[in-house]
Amino acid sequence: MIPAQSMTFNRPLKNAANAGEMRMSPVPRSEAGGTAACSLPLSRGTRRRAPGEKLGLLPAAGLRRVVKDSRGFSLIELMVVMIIIGLLASLVGPRLFGQLGKAKSKTAKAQIEMLMAALDAYRLDVGSYPDQNQGLDALIHNPGMEGWAGPYLKKEKVPLDPWKHPYIYRNPGQHGEIDISSLGADNRPGGDGEDKDINSWE
Repeated sequence: MIPAQSMTFNRPLKNAANAGEMRMSPVPRSEAGGTAACSLPLSRGTRRRAPGEKLGLLPAAGLRRVVKDSRGFSLIELMVVMIIIGLLASLVGPRLFGQLGKAKSKTAKAQIEMLMAALDAYRLDVGSYPDQNQGLDALIHNPGMEGWAGPYLKKEKVPLDPWKHPYIYRNPGQHGEIDISSLGADNRPGGDGEDKDINSWE
C-alpha cells in the first residue's frame, strides 16, 4: 500500500461538465521517487485498441482479402473470354461484311450516275460524247475539241470504282448511245452479290 504522503493529486477541474466529465486520477509515486504507471479513463467515443494491434495496419484477415481481390485473371478465365469474343465475331462478321459490300455497290452506282451527268454536260458544250479513244479522260483534259469548257468533274480526276478498278466506257454503247460499267469486286463479267456488275443502263 502506498503511503498517503507519497500520493500527489492533480488540481481538479473547476467545471467537470464543460471538460467532458473527465476526472483526473491520483498519480501514485513509488518509493524510489518515480511515477508509477496508471491508466486514465478514456474520453467518450474513443475505442480501446486490442492487445498487439498496431495503429494504421489492417488485420490479417482483411489483408488476405485485399490480396485475393487484387489478383489477376487466370488462364482459364482468359480462354473463356477469347472463346466468347470468337463466337461473337463469327456471328456479326459476315453480316458486317455483307453490309459493306452493299455500300460499295451503291457507291459505284452513284459514281456512274455522276459520270453520266458529266458526259451530258460535255456533249452540250462539244456537240457529241467523247469517242472510245478519248474515253472518260476527256472530262478532265481537252482532247482538242472546240467548245470544251471542262474540267467537268469537281475533283479534276476520273474516279476509280470502290474496288480500285477503272470504269469501263463504251462509245457506241451496247445498251445506249454510251455505256459505263463496273465489273464489281472480282473485276469479271457477271457474278452475284459484291461481284455483280453495276451498269449505267440498269
